[in-house]
Formats: sequence, C-alpha cells, structure tokens
Amino acid sequence: MSTRIHRRTLLRGLLGGAAVALGLPTLDIFLNHHGEALASGDAFPKRFGVWFWGNGIGPNPANWVPKGTGADWSLSPIMAPLAPVKDEITVVSGLKVYTPNVEPHGVGPCGVLTGGRAKDGVWASRTIDQVIADQISSDTVNHSLEISVDRVDSCPSRSEPGKSNPPETDPAALFNTLFGPTFHLPGDMTEPDPKLGLRRSVLDAVGEDAKSLRARLGTGDRARLDEHLDNVRSLEQKIAKLEAAPPVLDACKKPAAPLPEYPDIDGRPQISAISRVMSDMLAMSLACDQQRVFTFQLTHPVNNLLFKDAPSGHHQLTHDELGDQPMVQDILHQILAEAAYFIQALKNIKEGQSTLLDHCGVLFMTDCSNGKSHAVDEYPLFLAGTANAALQKGIHYRAPLGENASKLGLTLLRAFDVAATSFGSDEGYVTQGLPAIEAQ
Repeated sequence: MSTRIHRRTLLRGLLGGAAVALGLPTLDIFLNHHGEALASGDAFPKRFGVWFWGNGIGPNPANWVPKGTGADWSLSPIMAPLAPVKDEITVVSGLKVYTPNVEPHGVGPCGVLTGGRAKDGVWASRTIDQVIADQISSDTVNHSLEISVDRVDSCPSRSEPGKSNPPETDPAALFNTLFGPTFHLPGDMTEPDPKLGLRRSVLDAVGEDAKSLRARLGTGDRARLDEHLDNVRSLEQKIAKLEAAPPVLDACKKPAAPLPEYPDIDGRPQISAISRVMSDMLAMSLACDQQRVFTFQLTHPVNNLLFKDAPSGHHQLTHDELGDQPMVQDILHQILAEAAYFIQALKNIKEGQSTLLDHCGVLFMTDCSNGKSHAVDEYPLFLAGTANAALQKGIHYRAPLGENASKLGLTLLRAFDVAATSFGSDEGYVTQGLPAIEAQ
C-alpha cells in the first residue's frame, strides 16, 4: 500500500453541515531525505536577487579583498559587518568590467548585469534578473519585484535596453501590494475578492473592442495598440494568479505592517529603518512565492544621502574626503550592516529542513570600485545563498586579476537553469563561467 501523500492534499470534513478544507504545511513526508526537495522530485523554488548600493567602496579597492582563499579566508576590515553571515556568503574578487568606462557609475552595473556597454543611460540589453525571471517565474503573481530604500524612480533592473524597471520606495505601498486585500495565507479557503472578477470582465470587454478597432488603424497605431493589449493580457494573467489557490508553503506568514511614513529626521532619511522593514517584507513575499526574482536597491548611483554621523552626502564625500576616507568607510559599514540584516532575514525563514536563504542566490554589488575615479576593476562583489546547491558558499574565490566580470553573469544564468552558452557582447562577451564557485 502506497504511503505517498501529495503536497497539495487537503484535510476535509464537515462543520455545521458545510464542507470545509484545510491545507497541509510542508511536511517531511513531502521531502527527500535531505529535507530540501519535494518527494515528487520538485525542488523548493529557486529565487534570484540583486542587492545594490551606489558610490563604490572607497579610495583603495584592494582594501576590500579578504585574506586567504577557498574555505580558509577572513573578512577584510571593510567587510567586518558581514561577520555574522560569513559562512553564508562567497566573495568573488579580481574581476574587471572591460566595456568602455564612458559613463561613470553606469558602466559597472551594466557590465556585470548585461555583459555589454552603457552609453547615455542606455544599457546594451536586458539585465540577468529579467532573463532569469523568464526561466523561473512563470507561475508566480509577479514576474519580478523591484524595491528601493532610496526614493528614486530607477534601479539596476532593465526589462529592455533603455528602460529601468521603476522600484517601489514606499514601505506602506509595498505592504499593500504584497500583503493587502488580495493576499491569502496558504490553506485559507477565503473566496477571491469579487472585484478581481469584475476587473477581468472589464478587461475582456476592452480587449475585444480594441481588437475590432485594430483593422482600422495605421501601422504605428497598431503597434501601440498591440503593446497595450500585451499589457492587458499581462494584467489578466496576474489577476488569474491572484484568484488561484496560494502555494502550500508553511513558512508563509503575513508580516507586521510598516509605519504609514518614515519621515527624515534632521534632514537624514531613516535608511536603516526603511531597509529593514522592506527586507522583512521582501523575505516573506519570497517565502509566500509571490515572486522569485527581485532587485533591492539600498541607494542609487551618485546619491548624496546623509548617512548617520556623516557631515555631507555620500557621493560628495567619495570625491572630497582626503586620505583613506574614514567617513566613507563608515558609510560602507552602515551599508553592509543592512546587507547582513537581509541575509539573516532570509536565513531565519525555514523551508523544509533548510532555509529560504539556501534556496536563494543573491548578488550583492555596487556601481564601481573606487568611488572617486569610478574604476571598474577589482570589482567588489559577493553572493549569498546557494540556489538549491547550484553555487558554493563560505568561500573566497580570488580570480586571476582582471578576469572578465561577465563570467560571473554566465555562471549565475546557469545556476538558475538558463540554457546559456555565452553571455555579454563586445568586450564583455564570454563563453566560460566561474566553475570555482559552482557546485562541485
């Protein structure tokens, strides 16, 4: 007699004469003996993210590089805030972006995330987060999620060469989007919001009217109408997913709501408070499988935000502070403390016998190495999580100095099951990844 139980099995019964059902949590019987994959052979979903900050790491990028390599390494003093999560990260040093450095603070992210050139704000191609989202996000509510603690309308994610995906910057609005009226916990049998069905009916009607109009339009108007219909279809698909039963993921919980506002205090934004409440919401939305790809931007390139105890803006200090720039280094410590908090937030969420972090692969990066010269060699990068054991953790890989940064992009695509044989273009074109950080 088979003892197999499907992970979507419901407990059924009668209550007051009415049929009721209750979803099961992620039980061990659903898992393999490692506790990491569902017994059907389906792994917990992989999640990919980019965690970004602006203005580089200071005047001497060599100070970033850890001592030792492989598993026998120690954090550099600059990276000290990452000590609580050292065993969860892999530092990759020695990489260089080879595309022409004609756009300070833009060439580096473009080179790492697209492998191509940037000029006049136009990046060569879509960024890897969007390519990976195409691969792993077909059955989630959101194709990807973009967040910025810094209140700006752009981030490093690009759906197309000349268009940045606008990030959400308001914690209250983010909470409403992720955990508002349409959100239901796994196992909830709540009826779908009736407004969703109404909206879909209206969209259907508009779509039919638009199609009948198409034959009467010129070429340019047809293209614009087709783009509109594509957007309508995308919204219809999102609504359909909202109406569907939520995934049976025991870790999924509705987090506490953020404050309505986080006003500046004495002219200084509450960077840490906003970052941490957004980190908690993002981590839980991943646990609830609302999206599997994200970009978290702490600060944007060339920002002049006033960090705690800093006498002037971050970007200004990278150019004006003398010597080893101790105030710039203090700002970097504050930034990396927020990165460590986010990593820990992922690690704190259990999935089976592993953690959400184990099922993530997150790239932490900035826009250059030396914030004053805008250099893009000795590029500061590190990873957290193993993407379901596709990547190594707890090591320092020291690449041959000047190795092409595009190799990291190719490795990340392959870690997330994108069938890529090459990555990048022009000077960033590569056909080999970084096998030293891939699963052995």
